[in-house]
Amino acid sequence: MNPENPNNSPQRPGDNPVRGNKLALILFLALIAMSVGLFFMNDRTKTASVIPYSAFLTYLDSGTVQEVTIVDNREIIGEIRSSNGTTERFSTTIPYVDPELVPMLRNKGVKVSGAEKAMSVWQILFETLPLFLGFFILWLIYRQAQNNNKAFSFGRSKAKRYTDPIKKTTFEDVAGQVEAKYELSEVVDYLKNPQKFVKMGARIPKGVLLVGMPGTGKTLLAKAVAGEADVPFFHMSGSDFVEMFVGVGASRVRDLFEQGRRSAPCILFIDELDAVGRTRGAGYGGGHDEREQTLNQMLVEMDGFDTKDGVIILAATNRPDVLDPALLRPGRFDRQVMVAMPDVQEREAILSIHMKKVPVDIDVDVKRVARSTPGTSGADLANLVNEATLFAVRKGKTTVDMADFEDARDKILMGVARKSLFITDEEKKSTAIHESGHALLHYYLDHVDPLHKVTIIPRGRALGLALSLPERDQYSYARARLLDQLVIFYGGYAAESLVYGETTTGTAQDIRQATDIARKMVCEWGMAETMGPIAYGQEEEPIFIGKEIARHKDYSEQTARHLDEAIKALLDNGLRRAIDILGTNIDKLKRLAEELMVKETLLDEDIRRLFGFEARVVKN
Repeated sequence: MNPENPNNSPQRPGDNPVRGNKLALILFLALIAMSVGLFFMNDRTKTASVIPYSAFLTYLDSGTVQEVTIVDNREIIGEIRSSNGTTERFSTTIPYVDPELVPMLRNKGVKVSGAEKAMSVWQILFETLPLFLGFFILWLIYRQAQNNNKAFSFGRSKAKRYTDPIKKTTFEDVAGQVEAKYELSEVVDYLKNPQKFVKMGARIPKGVLLVGMPGTGKTLLAKAVAGEADVPFFHMSGSDFVEMFVGVGASRVRDLFEQGRRSAPCILFIDELDAVGRTRGAGYGGGHDEREQTLNQMLVEMDGFDTKDGVIILAATNRPDVLDPALLRPGRFDRQVMVAMPDVQEREAILSIHMKKVPVDIDVDVKRVARSTPGTSGADLANLVNEATLFAVRKGKTTVDMADFEDARDKILMGVARKSLFITDEEKKSTAIHESGHALLHYYLDHVDPLHKVTIIPRGRALGLALSLPERDQYSYARARLLDQLVIFYGGYAAESLVYGETTTGTAQDIRQATDIARKMVCEWGMAETMGPIAYGQEEEPIFIGKEIARHKDYSEQTARHLDEAIKALLDNGLRRAIDILGTNIDKLKRLAEELMVKETLLDEDIRRLFGFEARVVKN
């Protein structure tokens, strides 16, 4: 691969900027050398001896001066006849205005002529050198701007072309996403054998929109499509279209599609499409907004009067709800491919791919790591493997073992351990009581995830943490599970109340999470017996902010009072159950807190061994 052309795109002669700049420098230096040579070649004047003006007057008085040339009334150049008949050239400077000079020359019969002092080659060179330098610098700037497509090419597309056959990405490099790869395989088949579709009269989708959360592999899937089809792949971000100059975005859209048509069949991939494809007329600016002009041009290029086949447009976004409806109609982005979060089997496959790149110890259980990372994306898992490798390097290990993956997961999910934070024994004991209340409840409730570990080592903003991990991925939750989850949330509050008779500010996050769950159970999920299966309130979601900032109240004050009562009943029930369970097992609560004070971190098997609980069987 040519390091000066990483995309292996064809170059015309003279397109190499480094070679062109070297040639220009050589030509400039050659011009200076020629000027110096011409100066010495043109200096054909004989050397003249410089004499004082008084000596010149003496020679003139003696009659040995034959002829002189007065230059600018300041200098005299002439010839002196010596006694042996030879002549010698001389020059002298007139130091003052001498009115008797010309009469004396006439009286002595000296041949007199006048002249203007000629400009020397060096003077010409130094006076014209700034002009040459100016032209040279302007030429370099123009050439550099042409090579970089920046200063004089605002309207040119910033798309990057990837055609490297060595680092080609295929579907084998994408773990999981079976449904997404199946949907995209039609695009690959069309790019490889378009006649098969044309013969049957089928029309392949012109635009495919990849929709998914950040880090799920949308860009990787797009590159895999290009690698499978073995066609040019142009990548551009949606924000690259938007500039401060009006009309530049539309010009870049035209240039991007023109590049695609010249390289057809090919794939144009636009990342973060929502940056340029938001709904028109609902945002900032009016009908002449730069974003809207760019979007209008994109709509025309995708399905207008002058469209051509062979160009497949892939785009990625995690906000399909804010896109303009004209983008999503048939003929444009008429197919949406959902790129979902990986399940436990897909997480295992993703981890296996990334673990191949690092020396992993034989004791590492990939299934256990995959099960302990629910809700993580492919990018999160890649970061997990990298963080585990960094932990192993810090400890001076030659392989990455299971402890390193545990540390990396805790760092990503809970934050960096703040072991240097000074905590008094009273606060440490209070934290141990609080976290023990959360942890102990896991062994007396039937519809909660198993406890994984409990720790009083501060991480992030939390002074401690009780972490539970699901045995399988869950996509919906039953009412009994949510009620038990409310009990877990109030475990720390109940434990502090039983031991100290009062609570601390450390319960704030638990109360907030419990209240949020209870409100959704009543207002959204219809899980309150007194209110029934009715949705109360509508979310107000600004299209350009994308976050819920308020809930529209579409019910009466009496209904609002009943809603508050239903929410409070659920929370009171959860707190009462937590107090009952922990009050019955107060000795175990204090024993667990004492063990935490000593060891700071306890795993599920440690707690089961401490109280003689039955060992948990992991279901695969």
